Amino acid sequence: MCLAIPGKIISIESQYNGIVRMAKVLFGGITKEASLEMVPKAQVGDYVLVHVGVAISIVDEQEAKKTFEYLEGIGELEELMPSKG
Repeated sequence: MCLAIPGKIISIESQYNGIVRMAKVLFGGITKEASLEMVPKAQVGDYVLVHVGVAISIVDEQEAKKTFEYLEGIGELEELMPSKG
């Protein structure tokens, strides 16, 4: 199942000569990169929903945390975890 996972933007940088904005997004202790092209107003500290490496919307902090806890509880966050072995 493909889900959008909520996370907090901890840094933003421009890549490819300033054409693409990329963010480091924190998902419950794990940091991944995500494109901010669909949410150009996103800033450091915002919570975003990320689907296949692309932030698709800015969300409220409380809703983001509640959604993350729910996904964690039903075991849908394994793909975020680094592989063991």
